[in-house]
Amino acid sequence: MEISARAADLLSIPSDNIIFAVILFIIGIFFIVKGGDVFVDAATWIAEATGIPKFVIGATIVSFATTLPELLVSAIAAMQGKNDMAIGNAIGSVTANVGLIMSISILCMPALVKRKEVAFKGILMICAVAALFVFTQNLSLSLWQSFVLIAIFAVFMVENIITGKSSIIDEDGDGKPDVEGKVLLKNIAKFVIGAAGIVVGADLLVDNGTVIAKSVGVSEAIIGVTIIAVGTSLPELVTTVTAIVKKQSELSIGNIIGANIIDLTMILPICGFITGGSLPVGKQSAYFDIAICMLVIVIAIIPTIIFKKLSRWQGALMICIYIAYIAVLVTNSSMGYLPFG
Repeated sequence: MEISARAADLLSIPSDNIIFAVILFIIGIFFIVKGGDVFVDAATWIAEATGIPKFVIGATIVSFATTLPELLVSAIAAMQGKNDMAIGNAIGSVTANVGLIMSISILCMPALVKRKEVAFKGILMICAVAALFVFTQNLSLSLWQSFVLIAIFAVFMVENIITGKSSIIDEDGDGKPDVEGKVLLKNIAKFVIGAAGIVVGADLLVDNGTVIAKSVGVSEAIIGVTIIAVGTSLPELVTTVTAIVKKQSELSIGNIIGANIIDLTMILPICGFITGGSLPVGKQSAYFDIAICMLVIVIAIIPTIIFKKLSRWQGALMICIYIAYIAVLVTNSSMGYLPFG
């Protein structure tokens, strides 16, 4: 990833020095853990102070913060002409968010959900990935198709605004925390610092984890589909694990769904605009990666809407599909080719 690499250059730290890589790796872990703790506390306070449901806070404010790594990596890749990397990062992050991170959340904490909170956003996420699958069958994403995806994002934001306004409790509601100036500024600062800690920590972890892996002989193919693919989803993973520990499952699931909608409807159109309006799409992304992404999303959303709960069998099935997906990529990469390549 580009951010910490540039930071390392500024600090005159050799990127191939294993000792510095280990030190920066440990620093990355610290930033992620501490940042996640502060971030979730601040997000929970915002939800309680405003009366907006934690699910909505997770799907909007938290999601925007945790999708920064995907946006930055994909935008930089697009500017450098690395379109496959830009697309693979966005789609791979969504697949990791659902197939790995949401699965972990469900396996650790099965949860009852409110159908009215999950149904619309869940169906919107399915529509976004289905539209992307259809649009990319001709191996490109055109300008008008990018605007369709942005329209889906606009609908998502409008729905959240409406839901937020209708759910705000009365100012004198019981249990509402103090929102006076100093407390407000403190929690805003905690939110920003926590988000920054997660993003910087994830960046350090991915870059230096890659250096360490290469130094012990792990192949670049395996590094690419493990450390890098999951790396930009680390903020979502940290937020999810921290939310589970703090018993804030609504915040966790809302964050994952919101982050996925942002990834699917904003990142690729932005990359398309950067490349001049039309974004070339590789065969593997169009015919394999997006199909797997759509499969795990359908398993996550449809049964949840029907039964109004997230069940362990969903988590087990999705994580099995994700492991099989990674296994196919690793196996084929080691043999010198990729599906539909």
